[in-house]
Amino acid sequence: MTENARIADAAPANWVDRYAPAFVRPYMKLARLDRPIGTWLLLWPCWWSIALAADGMPDIGMMILFGIGAVVMRGAGCTYNDIVDRDIDGMVERTKLRPIPSGAVSLTQAFVFLGLQLLIGLVILLSLTGTAIALGFASVFLIAIYPWMKRITYWPQIVLGLVFNWGALMGYAAVRDNLDAAPVLLYLGAIFWTIGYDTIYAHQDKDDDALIGVKSSALKLGSDTPKYLWRFYGAMMIGLCATGLVSDMSAAYFVIVAGAGAHLAWQILTLDIDDDARCLTLFRSNRDFGLIVFVAMVAGRMIG
Repeated sequence: MTENARIADAAPANWVDRYAPAFVRPYMKLARLDRPIGTWLLLWPCWWSIALAADGMPDIGMMILFGIGAVVMRGAGCTYNDIVDRDIDGMVERTKLRPIPSGAVSLTQAFVFLGLQLLIGLVILLSLTGTAIALGFASVFLIAIYPWMKRITYWPQIVLGLVFNWGALMGYAAVRDNLDAAPVLLYLGAIFWTIGYDTIYAHQDKDDDALIGVKSSALKLGSDTPKYLWRFYGAMMIGLCATGLVSDMSAAYFVIVAGAGAHLAWQILTLDIDDDARCLTLFRSNRDFGLIVFVAMVAGRMIG
């Protein structure tokens, strides 16, 4: 591989491949800057909870800070994941061109890059409230164990849900310096959202995963996936409704959340688990779901 090789699940016209200088391109790909959907999925729960904690408009400065943090920490998580999975990634068609298994970035270089990203993330974390700082350090264990889960359980998506939605707690704590029932309910519901969308994503790799002995919810559920997605996404909708009730959201919140529910139903009804391109499209559409929920949060505080 050269630094010009496009990784399978990156968009053909992604900005990294088109515009980034050649010498930094492998590191940007290691941080998944060519595939920003993961950053959005990490960021939305943060922004949801910032809006949930607000009395009116959400704190724009806090949203920007969490936006930077999401880019850096998603990059750090992907770098760590690729270090752990470097041998597995080389055997999977979709991941074999990632920078470490392809040789574009050495293991030593990857560790140095990981350390730099973690340092930036630490600086951002230490600028937050005491409660948010404590929560940030509490997430380290979950982040550390996630890449290993696919080796021991068919449900690594549960651990991913615990990790990727930690921002539902962090954003609220960063604004109010405490936690109450609302962000906890939001967090619990969002875990099921992640289990759902990452099961769809995992169907792209199920053949390779079965051959090399890696586990996933896609392999576990197989053709029953749509049936279980109704349950996972239903739990997310229950979490969103419960969050709105305990936080006294206006009627506008519930109307818009109903639209978010329709989006999740559309995902299930149009899913073809044997069509990799369709799975990727539906997975990426969760960025739009996140936006709908964010608008609901803001409207729930601002209208009515």
